[in-house]
Amino acid sequence: MNIMIDYAYRGEELKGFSLEALAQTVLAEEQAPFNSEVSISFVDDKTMTELNESYRHKEGPTDVLSFECDGVEEDLAESLQSEAPVFVLGDVIIAPDVAERQSAEYGTGFEGEIDLLLIHGLLHLCGYDHIDDADAEEMQKREKALLAAWTQG
Repeated sequence: MNIMIDYAYRGEELKGFSLEALAQTVLAEEQAPFNSEVSISFVDDKTMTELNESYRHKEGPTDVLSFECDGVEEDLAESLQSEAPVFVLGDVIIAPDVAERQSAEYGTGFEGEIDLLLIHGLLHLCGYDHIDDADAEEMQKREKALLAAWTQG
């Protein structure tokens, strides 16, 4: 699996976190194709506000956005062959400033909040959603399980 991380915003802090390993772990646990590719970017509040308003039609910055590319609903049989082309799962965009504010509010710590947002974003790329209560509950359980395994592992 290829994990590309853009540390253009607050990179000095974020480079100290084990984000690539966390992403690899989540994708492996979710049985993403071995040739999956994911990009992770960190942006300021202004950029996140623009993305949130453009794509979700919601005002202000959000904590994480996911943009699915190849899609998990496609036939993965071809993606599982060793010579298969790259399977682009998509992009995860995280706003560290929002994460920092939330970490103070929820008492998770900055790194813990970044980890949770990364897991959340990756789960969206793997087909999870929280549109209705049942889906939200399933996604939240999976987030908690992955985060617990990561922090205890």
